[in-house]
Amino acid sequence: MAYTPQYYPGSTSAGVNRRKHMAGDLEKLRDISDMDIVAVMGHRTPGADYPSTHPPLAEMGEPDCPVRQLVEPTPGAAAGDRIRYSQFTDSMYNSPSIPYWRTYWAAINCRGVDPGTLSGRQIIEARERDIDNYTKTIMDSEMYCPALSCMRGCTVHGHSLRLEENGLMFDMLARCEMGDDGNVYYNKDQVGVPLDQKVNAGKPMSEDEAAKRTTIFRYDNVAFGGSIGDRKFDEGLIALHHVWERRSKWGFRPE
Repeated sequence: MAYTPQYYPGSTSAGVNRRKHMAGDLEKLRDISDMDIVAVMGHRTPGADYPSTHPPLAEMGEPDCPVRQLVEPTPGAAAGDRIRYSQFTDSMYNSPSIPYWRTYWAAINCRGVDPGTLSGRQIIEARERDIDNYTKTIMDSEMYCPALSCMRGCTVHGHSLRLEENGLMFDMLARCEMGDDGNVYYNKDQVGVPLDQKVNAGKPMSEDEAAKRTTIFRYDNVAFGGSIGDRKFDEGLIALHHVWERRSKWGFRPE
């Protein structure tokens, strides 16, 4: 019997966008080159070979194991790549994605990853050639806006601050700048090391497009409901309250 997963409830645009992200049904909006992705990540020189932590699996002569027979290794694991990461922060002003949804996307759609969500930032760790591909998928897609999202491996602050006059999210390390052509350029890698050549990340979303594509519920765009507006609570909030209530009652063991 065919089964279609239900990733997230609700009929609002934010609910629809959350389902799209979790399902991996992403619209491609730009095409940033592999070399530019590697440059912004900053783990190795673009074009350099992948450093390894162990020989390729095919050369290691590992003992027979039914799990190894069932699970095909990722390209990075098969080659023995080291573990590397990419980390993003997203503005609260209608950025297309939010940290938890990047984690949900990675956990559901990517193999061999360790995603983590912190306050205002989201990190994905994986074998190096695998994280290169996963990061490119993010930056090419509707999960990313050059003005409202930024790859920041450290000093991520800025997601909750007002946007700058040119619409960019504040960055204390000034990794990005707005070009005269209207495109956003990375002039430093994700940890703030200056790049030899700027990386063109494309044009920012307009305010209307960002409001349409965002996964954020906001009182001034798509509200959860209740006292804001005259519509019912979003089904997502009802489900969240249901889980919270059950966990709380079970934890406190009311008699």
